[in-house]
Amino acid sequence: MMRKGWGAVALVAALVPGALSAQSWKTVTMSRQLEDNDEVRVFVEYGAGHFTVRSVDEGLLYRMNLRYDEDKFEPVADFSGDRLHLGVETIGSGINLKGREAGEMELELARGIPIDLDLEFGAVKADIDLGGLALTDLDLSTGASESTVDISEPNPLGMGTAKFEAGASEFTLRHLGNLNAERIEVDAGVGSITLGLDGEWQADAELNIDIGLGSLELLVPEGLGIQLRKDSFLASLDSEGLIKRGDVYESLDFEEAEHRVVVDLDAAFGSIKVVWIR
Repeated sequence: MMRKGWGAVALVAALVPGALSAQSWKTVTMSRQLEDNDEVRVFVEYGAGHFTVRSVDEGLLYRMNLRYDEDKFEPVADFSGDRLHLGVETIGSGINLKGREAGEMELELARGIPIDLDLEFGAVKADIDLGGLALTDLDLSTGASESTVDISEPNPLGMGTAKFEAGASEFTLRHLGNLNAERIEVDAGVGSITLGLDGEWQADAELNIDIGLGSLELLVPEGLGIQLRKDSFLASLDSEGLIKRGDVYESLDFEEAEHRVVVDLDAAFGSIKVVWIR
C-alpha cells in the first residue's frame, strides 16, 4: 500500500491576459514529490485544447502545467489512498467552446513506479508519449481529436489488456510492441487510424480492432509474424505481403517468426492497408 503524508502540492500561478475579452487566462504548475509507494492508479481527464503526456525522472510523482480560462474551468489534482485524479473540470454549465481560444495541459508522470493509467480527453490535439512509464494497465479514450500516441521505450512491466477508444478522429499509435501487453484493443468510430506494430515484442499477442467508417493502416515491421482475421462488410483490404490460408491472411514467415501477432479485424466501411516497414 502507498504511504500517506505526501507533502504539500507545489503551486505556482500567474495570471495571463486573455486574447479574447470574455476569457480570463491563468497558468498553473502543480507537482507532487515522490515517496515510498507500490502502485498508483492515475485518472486523467481533459476536455478541449492541447494535451501532452511525458515521463519524468526528477523525484516527482507528477508535474502538471495548465493554461485555462479560470471563469469556465478549474484544475483538479486530488490524491486519495492509491488514486491520483488530474485534469480540468468545468464550472457551471452550457459552455460553448466555439470560437474560444484553446487551453493547454502538459503532464509528466513518474518513471519506474507501477501505474494503472486511465486517460480520457475530448476535442484536443494530443501528443502522448508513454515511453519510460511502468504500466500495469492502460485505458485511453478520446473523442473528436487529432491524436498521436507513442510508446517510445519498452514498458518494463507486463499487462493483460491495453485499451484504446477513438471517436471521430485522426488517431495514430506508434511502437505498440513496446507496451508489453498480451492483448491490445482498438475501438474506432469515424476517421483515419494508423497502427504501428513496431517495438520490442516480448511474447505473442492479440490485437483486436473494431472500426466503423474510415481508413486503417497497419505498419508491420519485417520479421514480425502476422495473422489477420477479417470480418468486414464493405471494407476493402490491401493485403500485400500476406497470403490467404482458408479464412485468414498470414505473413510468409508466420509459423517461424520469433514473435507473432494475431489481428482480429471487424470493419464496416472504408479501406484497410498493410504496409511493411524496416
